[in-house]
Amino acid sequence: MELFLKKFTTKHNTAPFSKINLSDYKEAFEKTIELGRAEIDNIVKNTEAPTFSNTIEALDYSGEQLDRLSNIFFNLNSAETCDEMQKIAQEVSPLITAFSNDIALNEDLFKRVKAVYDQKGTLNLTTEQATLLDKKFKGFSRNGALLNEEDKLKLREIDTELAKIKLTFGENVLAETNNYQLHITNEADLKGLPDGAKEMAASLAKSKNLEGWVFTLDFPSYLPFVTYVENRELRKEIAIVAGKKSFQDNEFDNKENVKRIVELRHKRANLLGYQSHSHFVLEERMAQNPEKVQSFLNDLLEKAKPAAQKEFAELTAFAKELDGIDQLEKWDGAYYSEKLKQKLFSLDDELLKPYFQLENVLNGAFTIAEKLFGITFKEVFDIDKYHEDVQTFEVLDFEGQLVAVFYSDFFPRKGKRNGAWMTSFKPQYIKDGINERPHVSIVCNFTPPTETKPSLLTFNEVTTLFHEFGHALHGMLANTTYPSLSGTSVYWDFVELPSQVMENWCYEPEALALFAKHYETGEIIPHQYVEKIKESASFLEGMATLRQLSFGILDMAYHGKSQTIDDVKAFEKQAMEGTSLYPDVAENCMSTSFSHIFQGGYSSGYYSYKWAEVLDADAFAYFQEKGIFNKEVATKFKDNVLSKGGTELPMELYKKFRGQEPKVEALLKRAGLI
Repeated sequence: MELFLKKFTTKHNTAPFSKINLSDYKEAFEKTIELGRAEIDNIVKNTEAPTFSNTIEALDYSGEQLDRLSNIFFNLNSAETCDEMQKIAQEVSPLITAFSNDIALNEDLFKRVKAVYDQKGTLNLTTEQATLLDKKFKGFSRNGALLNEEDKLKLREIDTELAKIKLTFGENVLAETNNYQLHITNEADLKGLPDGAKEMAASLAKSKNLEGWVFTLDFPSYLPFVTYVENRELRKEIAIVAGKKSFQDNEFDNKENVKRIVELRHKRANLLGYQSHSHFVLEERMAQNPEKVQSFLNDLLEKAKPAAQKEFAELTAFAKELDGIDQLEKWDGAYYSEKLKQKLFSLDDELLKPYFQLENVLNGAFTIAEKLFGITFKEVFDIDKYHEDVQTFEVLDFEGQLVAVFYSDFFPRKGKRNGAWMTSFKPQYIKDGINERPHVSIVCNFTPPTETKPSLLTFNEVTTLFHEFGHALHGMLANTTYPSLSGTSVYWDFVELPSQVMENWCYEPEALALFAKHYETGEIIPHQYVEKIKESASFLEGMATLRQLSFGILDMAYHGKSQTIDDVKAFEKQAMEGTSLYPDVAENCMSTSFSHIFQGGYSSGYYSYKWAEVLDADAFAYFQEKGIFNKEVATKFKDNVLSKGGTELPMELYKKFRGQEPKVEALLKRAGLI
């Protein structure tokens, strides 16, 4: 427990994972919260008049030990959890929420912040300082500082309950994911499945002391199954199970949790004087309000829907011609899309995978970062890690100075949640003249190596790696004074720009030549494959766009206005009606496992993926004009976007990089929608 009360004595002050015991956490949280309270008391009891330095800066630098502990604990709770850890999470979450509320509702502290805020016009602040002051003031006003005592109490109750329900929601989804396996003993049932996926399933079965093959709802297991297996009934079985996670009237059911989260969020927004949860959230986004988001989504829907319907009709006709299927169902989508893609482009993942060995792809991302931003990655073996799969790197600038510590964690395992994400164990900031460098991690669930093959990635996994690496660059190249404005601490609809823009390099021959090499022969990926990758990039893009829009529209339906939801399934069906192509599956409900908006931070923010695509298409068009490794454009991107964090309004930063506001045309053109 003492471990968390001072700076770590490790290399670069990295987290000493091997020295942490689960039994230490609870007491460590209690103690670091106590330290945090003492720091807040010191600010409040300061007898000097409130200044930017003794109030605003002091507040931003406070709670460092608690933040560090929280980062370590909750990151591990996502990547390396167990029942005991989840139990601790349920115990400590209310403590952290209560402490946050104690700060947000501390009248004396707010008076000091307000005193500085009221004189901001005379303080001669830098842009970053003015942003921090604004953020701190809003941090109070948006969290109840202007409420009366009775309403403050209500707010605390809402926040405590929300914190617990969101955790439960995620635990239920994880439990449902882990509770299912499809055990197959007849090899004929796997006709069509590539050897790599078959080998992985055999290896999984072996680890469970079973004969044959085992498939789970983890993406690297699930996706190849529904994409390649010819047996339609088995595809249907696993797809229905995946679609009914936490919608089964069992102990892991999330229907009531969805209703309650939505209800509490609306109550909270109304209490704070906002029309809806979306109005509250979007005040602090580039989009500004729900009307603008709805208009953005509807505009894209109008442009994408005709293309999507045409593509769906073509896919339906193709399935009928191939297998006499009259009605395409959800479990047919990936299968026939892959077959049609192979027919049109003679290109399938299995053909490409040998060129995408994980180690080469990762090194490719490193080389591209070096060419663009002048940083190098050196694998080191003297930094502690939380699992043997994790790799650790020192990121250095051209003078050999430390830029960041980088962790990568690529393979699925029990206790690791699905999906891919970037996170941070320690933020960047400048204090007492020292530029504290960040510790950044990317966590994915890629196809693991087998006894005969290294980890070979699908092209989709390649773009996922580049996506998360883009987030990581945003964290690693951060160069701001204050921790709360550093790295990815930006408006939510701006945060996906660095990640999504990086994906573009995966389609460029000049970039692919750096890393797309056959794992056995070393041959660079053939030119015709690269051409086909580029051609196929907008394959069924109308349908893909419609799918993304459907999630954004559902999110806004839940959060855009106060309402009572009687039936989660009926509500979802109605909200997504204008975007649905496939027949509804009665047993399935997406909302009950829609972790992005009910557990993660994407509520009223799912639209931001598409919003960021507009930014990234426009930004990459600039690189294409000047050359994809153009130093001048890369430096502008690094100096105005990657290093600046949330120190200025995103649109201002974007205009400094691009010289103009983004235009939607670049996205529509890239997607083949115009």
